[in-house]
Amino acid sequence: MPSFEQFRDRVHAFRAEGKKIFASTSFQGHSVPLLHMLMRIDSSIPVYYVNTGYLFPETLRFRDTLKKLLGLNFVQLRPLVPKSQQLNREGALMYSWDPDRDSYLNKVQPMERVLAEHDVWINGVRADQSETRKVMNVEQPAAYGCLRYHPMLDWTAKMVHAYIVEHRLPPHPLEAQGYLSIGDMPSTRKVMEGYDERTSRWYGLKKTECGLHTDLGPEKMKQG
Repeated sequence: MPSFEQFRDRVHAFRAEGKKIFASTSFQGHSVPLLHMLMRIDSSIPVYYVNTGYLFPETLRFRDTLKKLLGLNFVQLRPLVPKSQQLNREGALMYSWDPDRDSYLNKVQPMERVLAEHDVWINGVRADQSETRKVMNVEQPAAYGCLRYHPMLDWTAKMVHAYIVEHRLPPHPLEAQGYLSIGDMPSTRKVMEGYDERTSRWYGLKKTECGLHTDLGPEKMKQG
């Protein structure tokens, strides 16, 4: 597992090589250690997030809390396709009848431009979160010639919790209500018996990823 010092040194190496770096976040509770470490390393690194229009009000308030606490440069992205163009003939929004296309329009597409404009993408995925993430590497190619860097890939949920406690970092306000994987309101459920934090999302669907960590991986790069 890369230590904080290794994370810091790798970021400094990217800087020395003239790489243009950005990070991303979803403002979940387990995202906070990465943000805290970025503050300690270089608070000028832009941290992008996609406001899909479906975020919980609690998530937006948590964003404001972290902005005040950490002083990071949070950059909001919005979908390029308005919700009025994401309706079927019955007037139902796309998440209810084509969740993969919904994820692309509301999450992946807004992030594509950011990858095209940067060299290194720092994000906090962990191998223990899903089968898809289990096979990732700490560094691997991404779409548009960008490099994905996963400094927390080998962290466990226990390690994340320990870091939060050690540095007295705040929890996402919905965690106390049983939400452990928090995304858009339509796809987020409380963790249920027999399900882990990721499979409680998109309940009833064969889906555990929004696309940011699959569609913007090396497969996309090969297609581009």
